[in-house]
Amino acid sequence: VQLQAFGGGLVQAGGSLRLSCAASTNTFSSDDMSWYRQAPGKQRELVARINGGGWKSYADSVKGRFTISRSNAESTMWLQMNSLNVEDTAIYYCELLRYSRVYWGQGTQVTVSS
Repeated sequence: VQLQAFGGGLVQAGGSLRLSCAASTNTFSSDDMSWYRQAPGKQRELVARINGGGWKSYADSVKGRFTISRSNAESTMWLQMNSLNVEDTAIYYCELLRYSRVYWGQGTQVTVSS
């Protein structure tokens, strides 16, 4: 499975971006899909996760601002990011977990200016 993340860019604080993650093959209800991010000098952290049944979880730092969604029909996952702040600046990666095997996308840069 190859994943391609896109939609990042430069945005002012308070603005919004929508990230997309497209899979090269069909995604299934048994797959868990997630967004991670890594800021300069920091470890990669989990931002949001969605399972095949639509159950979602979020990091405390993004709750109420970010929304994760997916479509198996389109083999795509999204991350709607609102009320962005400078602390959200990072490279955002998508991940797919299938039967204990992990697949990563290449990352998309999100930069939030003050």
